[in-house]
Amino acid sequence: MTQQTLNVDLGDRSYPIFVGKDLFLSSMLAPYIRGNQVLIVSNSTVAPLYMDALRAALPDIQIDEVILPDGEEYKNLTYLNAVYDELLTKKHNRTTTLIALGGGVVGDMTGYAAASYQRGVNFIQVPTTLLSQVDSSVGGKTGVNHPLGKNMIGAFHQPQVVLASVDALETLPDRELSAGLAEVVKYGFIYDEAFLCWLEENMADLVARDSGKLSQAIYRSCEIKAEVVAQDEREGGIRAILNLGHTFGHAIEANQGYGNWLHGEAVAAGTMMAADLSCRLGWLTRDDVKRVESVLLAANLPVRPPQDMSAADFIELMSVDKKVLDGQLRLVLLKGLGEAVVTEEFSADLLQETLTADSYC
Repeated sequence: MTQQTLNVDLGDRSYPIFVGKDLFLSSMLAPYIRGNQVLIVSNSTVAPLYMDALRAALPDIQIDEVILPDGEEYKNLTYLNAVYDELLTKKHNRTTTLIALGGGVVGDMTGYAAASYQRGVNFIQVPTTLLSQVDSSVGGKTGVNHPLGKNMIGAFHQPQVVLASVDALETLPDRELSAGLAEVVKYGFIYDEAFLCWLEENMADLVARDSGKLSQAIYRSCEIKAEVVAQDEREGGIRAILNLGHTFGHAIEANQGYGNWLHGEAVAAGTMMAADLSCRLGWLTRDDVKRVESVLLAANLPVRPPQDMSAADFIELMSVDKKVLDGQLRLVLLKGLGEAVVTEEFSADLLQETLTADSYC
């Protein structure tokens, strides 16, 4: 497998994304470490697998580490303080570099710590899950959860580099792999129907962890996200389309308790609900909705929300979504496969139909 490189074009905040195998190499990391201090943040699952290799790839400088518990339920201010405690105890200064070694939770928390420690220090993303490689490690969104809403506390803070090593996916549990595929297929739904066709044709190989196919999927996903982020870094417009299914999905995560539904699982169910509402608006055909459902099922993802969630539960939790403006709920919906919009052009009645329907449009 050849290493592939693409660039997130943000002027003086631009940075490369490397996709390939065996990326824990000093030649990859060293140019992006500015000072003589590094803090690696990982979790209890990933650290035993990759911490030693990462440390060996770093220059001979001060290297400290924080190992967090593994799980979305720990993505909060309480556990974020463990990162600050280590930075302060070991006297890290403004030239320090934080390295996120793990999935989306580790990446989001490390990025937010980097954004806020001494008003901003450098950090590097080394994502080890498919979801984090194709989504959360790219674009500079960082943050933590609050009991009343997911990612409601955070900042935009771009990394220096992203190293997406496909071999890290070999140790990923099947459920986590599927959760990552939810974000991969999202790019086909919102931006590139040709990529969706490719995913439909190759989903069995992706589920079987074909490293070549996974590398292609990761590269194209990152390429699409980089294009969108370059147009709208701080989500004032088009970048919001990357949240297809997320408003419904975040409500599921908050209702069920963070970590009980994986983020990608909740997004998959939310994507089906967005497709259903798009169909009720006349924007998608029934065949389109079946196509969305089929590719999600092929990725071993749920396509229905939790049975114990009511429409009132959804409405209450969706009302604190970051896309709400002046009290008006906005959703990412599909005008067609490969074309997404952020809109409030739906009636409360149609939304209620989607939230209470026994079957999809």
